[in-house]
Amino acid sequence: MKAIILLGAPGAGKGTLAEGVRSSTDYLHVSTGDMLRAAIKAGSRTGLEAKAYMEKGELVPDAVILRIVGERLAQGQATDKYMFDGFPRTLEQARQLDETLAKLGAAVNQVFLLEVPTPVIVSRLSGRRICKSCGAVYHVTNIPPKQEGVCDQCGGPLYQRPDDSEATVLNRLEVYQRQTASLIDFYEKKGILIRINAGTNPQAATAELMAKLS
Repeated sequence: MKAIILLGAPGAGKGTLAEGVRSSTDYLHVSTGDMLRAAIKAGSRTGLEAKAYMEKGELVPDAVILRIVGERLAQGQATDKYMFDGFPRTLEQARQLDETLAKLGAAVNQVFLLEVPTPVIVSRLSGRRICKSCGAVYHVTNIPPKQEGVCDQCGGPLYQRPDDSEATVLNRLEVYQRQTASLIDFYEKKGILIRINAGTNPQAATAELMAKLS
């Protein structure tokens, strides 16, 4: 069993690169959110424990999330390959993930850090516009609508989510940098951190990642 991790700030393009890797390799895309929902739906003991936290409006503890991850991976085969997208987010989560994988005779083999200059991320996220009627997504520079402020598909009005304002994006980046500084150092000391230039275009970043994937 092998595992890789995609790390990167909001707007770094983790989802796009994950899809590129998934479609070109036999790596299985791991979403902790999807695993959590599946465990709750299945009514597993750990799933019900997580559901209890959620119903009280509390965050599901890392230990519970990692148990769900472990239970899901244990259902796989020894030859399976997994790709974690945006998880772990903290040093403690990384240590717990190592312990979970070790119990399965596996380990994190490579960690890809998607590096994007802050101005590029701000442009990517603050330029996003969403249709209030149908949810179609546009970008003022990269995917502009034919008529400014109007959805091409349904004619509905376009708006900017509060999360996509420049001030909010900068705050999210500051939080990300605080959270992941020790995480990056952790994987760098292990000798498995690989830096990817994700500030150009998704195709170039995906090609660079694929070339370095072992």
